[in-house]
Amino acid sequence: MAKQLGNTELARLFRDTAHQETEHAFAHFRLLHPELVIADPEGLSEEQKQAVLARCLELAIEGETYEYTTMYPEFAAQAQADRDSGAATEFHGQIEESREHAGIFRTAAKNFGLLTPIEHHHADRYTVALEALQGKGVAGEAPEPVPGQWICRVCSMIYDPATGDPDSGIAAGTPFEAIPDDWSCTICGTRKANFIPYREPELLAA
Repeated sequence: MAKQLGNTELARLFRDTAHQETEHAFAHFRLLHPELVIADPEGLSEEQKQAVLARCLELAIEGETYEYTTMYPEFAAQAQADRDSGAATEFHGQIEESREHAGIFRTAAKNFGLLTPIEHHHADRYTVALEALQGKGVAGEAPEPVPGQWICRVCSMIYDPATGDPDSGIAAGTPFEAIPDDWSCTICGTRKANFIPYREPELLAA
């Protein structure tokens, strides 16, 4: 944003700080997972490399599973609770402001709900990748798409006709093909053309 507004010095400050924070994250990672700190990758046997990669996938599955089973459902519940928490009184009768906040909370609850199946999808893909790494097959997708469901190629948001997109005027029960061409992804805003039929991750025979 600073760059767009022509303040290159501030943009550089934000960028440099972000790089430093990334290094902090790697430092924390090394402390949390010393088993994944590899000084000499070339010195590892194939079995050792497989074990490290398997551990990486296990951690990824754990993180994604936490997001879709705990984090986003809790975020959504909190957003829903905040929306119904007597905002009009809390803001001393500022009705319009309270209504605006309620709308924000309502949108947040909806978006967290949409993120839940995305993280589930990510966890499933990691699980299939781990099984493939263990020699159980080849990572791939189901030959047939899930009936009616379409997935965004940009952010993995999954359109389900059972729920539609009421906030955008798309009623529940509306098939994807019937959505107007100018409809955009609720999460990332990309156009309808960037959606493809959703196929579940699947372990295929080698």
